[in-house]
Amino acid sequence: MTDILVPLEQEGTEAVVSSWLCAVGDVVALNDPLVELETDKVSVEVPSPIAGRLVEILVQPGGQARPGMVLGRVEPVATAPAGLDAPLGAAPPSPPQPQPRDMSDWHSPAVRKALAESGLDPASIRGTGRDGRLTRADVDRAIAAWADKPKAAAAAGITGKSIPHDPMRLAIARNMLKSVQEAPQVTAVFEADFSAIAAHRARHNPDLKAEGIALSYTAYLVMAAARAMQAVPQVNSRWHEDRLEVFSDINIGIGTALGDKGLVVPVIRSVQDLSLRGVATRLQDLTTRARAGQITPQDMRGGTFTISNHGVSGSLLAAPVIINQPQSAILGVGKLEKRVVVREVGGIDTIQIRPMAYVTLTIDHRVLDGHQTNGWLTAFVAALESWPIDAPA
Repeated sequence: MTDILVPLEQEGTEAVVSSWLCAVGDVVALNDPLVELETDKVSVEVPSPIAGRLVEILVQPGGQARPGMVLGRVEPVATAPAGLDAPLGAAPPSPPQPQPRDMSDWHSPAVRKALAESGLDPASIRGTGRDGRLTRADVDRAIAAWADKPKAAAAAGITGKSIPHDPMRLAIARNMLKSVQEAPQVTAVFEADFSAIAAHRARHNPDLKAEGIALSYTAYLVMAAARAMQAVPQVNSRWHEDRLEVFSDINIGIGTALGDKGLVVPVIRSVQDLSLRGVATRLQDLTTRARAGQITPQDMRGGTFTISNHGVSGSLLAAPVIINQPQSAILGVGKLEKRVVVREVGGIDTIQIRPMAYVTLTIDHRVLDGHQTNGWLTAFVAALESWPIDAPA
């Protein structure tokens, strides 16, 4: 018998057996792919060292495959594989039919990862593996061809420029794609009247400003979100396959735009223990350091909920605001603007001009349902609209 060996050289830190492409007893030709190995970088097919029959599998799928390890054994057979010794004049055997390309287990992990990161349609790529399977090399070639399209367009007279992705943009892209692939996301929209917090801010901001503290509307949003967690604690949670982990600490991340450089999410920890002044102080420190490029990885760890105040850049409504996985929800706040609203005064409807903004809660529907989502937003809006003007900062 002849050993099937793991290649002595491989790309990647370690390899595991992804799948066996043949079963024990199958007759194979020389160089037929027998087993697929997966590293953190590539997927590799190990071919048969001889023509013969697969008689033994020593390493099952999921097992480690170290360089030089024996994966299985092939014994030579007296007759060639079926179809190779057909009599003259016989019709040639029908080629194997490719399996459906949309089967979840059809592609190897490395191929699935490359497809997810590139966004390419697997049906548009010609597979060179066994039975038309896609290999990582097939996907890499397709990615390279896609990258060359701007050059071809330029040659055809279409002008433009190619801007390589920086590491932050690539990380954002991967995280956003992972979020929408893993979690079914639903968005609810409410409207909030900022009159009460505008009045409170107007009264207390001068005193805090004299101390070097900027009292922004975002600080109120953070405090109101923490109060809404008391009404619906499940919003401050993380989904696990066997349980829901509801956090006691409310650690709120604030989406902070860095212009063309991307976005970071520094985290204000234990908001439930802070005053408005405390939130404003920490928020000012984190956002200032983030925009100066001085934020650290530690400043962005441990978040349990995120606020995206996209209205500061002008948008009235964004839906969905993609969840910052593995969190269960994200709050979106639109542009604050004066709008005409109807308010009842003394039993009579009146038309008033109020500072209003749309607020959204995008939820992981595995964790939360509509009534919980609306309950949280109701509590959040109520906290903003009932803020006492004489409450301490």
